[in-house]
Amino acid sequence: MSDFLELENRIVAVLKTVYDPEIPVDIYNLGLVYSVECDNGDVKIVMTLTAPNCPMADYILEDAKMKIAAVEGVNNVDINLVFEPEWSQEMMSEEAKLELGLL
Repeated sequence: MSDFLELENRIVAVLKTVYDPEIPVDIYNLGLVYSVECDNGDVKIVMTLTAPNCPMADYILEDAKMKIAAVEGVNNVDINLVFEPEWSQEMMSEEAKLELGLL
């Protein structure tokens, strides 16, 4: 596996440890992470929240940034918070839907 894919896989694994304290599913399986790009240790994440006025937004973003920054090989983390496309339950993984009783 290339170093790029290995780093990306480690970042995805870390994103699966970041939770909205109000929802018992990680942000990756919730479908909040739209993209993960790695370039020579610079990581760019494009993500959203379940709602634009999410009261836990700062906590979630800071938790994600700190955990990604701690991954070996990461030099810089940039998280771009977007609301287009708007998040919907269809973006959730099957695992997340099962956990939340939506299947």
